[in-house]
Amino acid sequence: MSDGEETKTTVTGTVEEVLPSSLFRVRLAETNPSSEALAKEDDQAVERPLVLAYLAGKMRLHRIRVLMGDQVEMVLDPYGGRARIVRRLT
Repeated sequence: MSDGEETKTTVTGTVEEVLPSSLFRVRLAETNPSSEALAKEDDQAVERPLVLAYLAGKMRLHRIRVLMGDQVEMVLDPYGGRARIVRRLT
C-alpha cells in the first residue's frame, strides 16, 4: 500500500429511513451467516447496526433517487459513524 492510499470497506444494506438533506439511515446486511445461525439456535434476534449514510457526488449529479426499502452499496468511513452510498442495487 502506498502513501495516501486507504483501504475502502464496501458493505451492503437496506434503507430504513429517509432523512432531510440527502441523509439516510441504513441497516447493514448480515455479513457473517454463522452468527445468524447461532442466534436462531439461542432464539435471540441479531440486531444489525444502523448507519447514517449520505449520497455520493455522482449519485447527486445524475439525480439517482434512493427510497425507503432500497438495497444500497456503501463505502464505510474509516473513522466510523457515517457511510457514503455509491450504488443503488434495487
